Amino acid sequence: MSALDEPLKKTLGPATAKVMAEHLGLHTVGDLLHHYPRRYEERGQLTKLADLPLDEDVTVVAQVADSRVLTFNHGRGQRLEITLTDGSGRLQLVFFGRGLHKPQKDLPPGSRGMFAGKVSVFNRKLQLAHPTYVPLGRPADEDGPDDASAVDSFAGRLIPIYPACRGLESWKITKAVDAVLPRAAEAVDPLPPALREGRGLPPLPEALLKVHRPGSRADIEDARARLKWDEAFVLQVALARRRYADAQLPAVARTPVADGLLDAFDATLPFTLTEGQTKVTAEIFADLATEHPMHRLLQGEVGSGKTMVALRAMLTVVDAGGQAAMLAPTEVLAQQHHRSITEMMGGLAQGGMLGGAEKATKVVLLTGSMGVPARRRALLDLVTGEAGIVIGTHALIEDKVRFHDLGLVVVDEQHRFGVEQRDALRSKGKQPPHLLVMTATPIPRTVAMTVFGDLETSVLDQLPAGRSPIASHVVPAEDKPHFLARAWERVREEVGKGHQAYVVCPRIGDDEEDTGTRKKAEAPAGADAEKRPPLAVLEVAALLAKGPLAGLRIEVLHGRMQPDDKDAVMRRFGAGEVDVLVATTVIEVGVNVPNATAMVIMDADRFGVSQLHQLRGRVGRGAAPGLCLLVTDMPEASPARARLGAVAATLDGFELSRIDLEQRREGDVLGQAQSGVRSSLRMLAVIEDEEIIAAAREEAVAVVAADPELVDSPELRTALDALLDAEREQYLDKG
Repeated sequence: MSALDEPLKKTLGPATAKVMAEHLGLHTVGDLLHHYPRRYEERGQLTKLADLPLDEDVTVVAQVADSRVLTFNHGRGQRLEITLTDGSGRLQLVFFGRGLHKPQKDLPPGSRGMFAGKVSVFNRKLQLAHPTYVPLGRPADEDGPDDASAVDSFAGRLIPIYPACRGLESWKITKAVDAVLPRAAEAVDPLPPALREGRGLPPLPEALLKVHRPGSRADIEDARARLKWDEAFVLQVALARRRYADAQLPAVARTPVADGLLDAFDATLPFTLTEGQTKVTAEIFADLATEHPMHRLLQGEVGSGKTMVALRAMLTVVDAGGQAAMLAPTEVLAQQHHRSITEMMGGLAQGGMLGGAEKATKVVLLTGSMGVPARRRALLDLVTGEAGIVIGTHALIEDKVRFHDLGLVVVDEQHRFGVEQRDALRSKGKQPPHLLVMTATPIPRTVAMTVFGDLETSVLDQLPAGRSPIASHVVPAEDKPHFLARAWERVREEVGKGHQAYVVCPRIGDDEEDTGTRKKAEAPAGADAEKRPPLAVLEVAALLAKGPLAGLRIEVLHGRMQPDDKDAVMRRFGAGEVDVLVATTVIEVGVNVPNATAMVIMDADRFGVSQLHQLRGRVGRGAAPGLCLLVTDMPEASPARARLGAVAATLDGFELSRIDLEQRREGDVLGQAQSGVRSSLRMLAVIEDEEIIAAAREEAVAVVAADPELVDSPELRTALDALLDAEREQYLDKG
């Protein structure tokens, strides 16, 4: 066992090791060495107090401006209030009861200290209640760190501030790191020496030393550059090996056939393809014509015509004698795709039926809730090859489903599918089928390189002609109630013009879901908007029908309705028999009703940026301009409002996905499915470190091409094995 695999319990003792494991996920010496400081405070400098985030645990270095003891409760209780300053902002510390004598003695006006606690607001002032602290520059006593050495470790100019948790302040982590730092000398270096020297990067032990105990800002820069390279490079090698292995697999080449189904389909199109669609189609057709499986990611703006591109690829495969399957994340979407594809194809989708065109094929739907006879018919059409195209949900993956000759799998809305599902569908072909993945929300290039690193990427960035612009506005319901009243008037105006509207809510509001939220709803009056349960479809629909939208035809749609009922509501809405559809996010993707022009999103702050952009893409799909109103109770200065403002300000999905990623913590960028990568990216910021990721990808490709099994790089293999332990292996199985 290498020194870095040693459990922390041996070095730090069971109590500290337990807190580290439970709250910070650190189990071994290596884990702790890779728990890097979040930032560094300079000993002579004070933390900017004005920028402190609410409700977060912070560590600050500040000066005591004044200190006073106040009595309350008719003189029975006492509290100590200490005001800290950084020269511009102020922060109040509060101590109650018997605990106030020591801080009063330790922290006289004019002295400095390092303080840790959770930021809250009391009487409109930022405060830390009962923070832990270390007086700086005087010996520590019982309650601070155990001995003067802990304060001495701050005698260096740069004080590392670690991501901490309750019961384990940053300075206690500093002490723990001191205990394991000598082991850094034994760290195994994954970067090949030629690469490290070529890029002027320090060896790993040196980088670990510099990141934890820097002598200067330059040391920090050196260390960070090196540690980012490690993360980017090991990950890109894993992906490059994945691509290399995929490229060795055999597949049936599917080349376009003249005068086939595709040509017959193109002849019926009432419009020409956009330049982007033509370019992307050429890339896909080139991949389909090779004898190795295509692995391509097709991403583009909401409404950029991805379905059209995917459909033409499917028709090409049918022309070449194969079958194509399209996997959708929800039943509503699968039905919607089936309906729009059969409508687009007309007679060409009625193979074997009366009135079917001569080149026609059969397009079948397969979902979990279908009745037995319909399901049996669909399964039979797949196994005989009668059906060239099947559109379905997870039901496509079940053991019972057999294909005659599966040539192409199209996965819609990548992030909703687990790896196993995709692999299960791919194993249905005699040889691996070609794979086309579509994402509805654009992803910045480096994120695509990291998350979908084993897929080639095609981008559609033009909207088809005839799409209308969408105007978006934030409606601050709490600050300006008349804005909300005006929002409902706007909906009435749109309906008056013969159009339709969506109202989206975060919650359904039926009993099943509400047992959990009702408890929260009993929070004391005056609790802020965050505390009340999110607005629910069923409640909002009832209020609108009685109130501002009385007299309009209002219906609801949510995930817990019976599939037939959902389909019936969508059909009525599509046919214009419903004025206002109050729904959850089941309408988020793929729903296409060109006559719907207005959307009101309630509690919009409860949705992510990409999700709002997706939802908004449901309006403005026809000739009339779209309107999207984002209703929120959040105060003007809150980050949630800033996020909504960003969505209202631009329709550019790539721009929004960047904003989204910058605002979310880096770890969430890679999503839940990517938990493995998340835990391995501690230093690398996918958005900022674009150049490193691109360079690491190039180096990784070269290393893998020269030595696919990494025989000459045993250290790199070790690092890879650590990245690819069981839970993380899945993440890389995007292929």
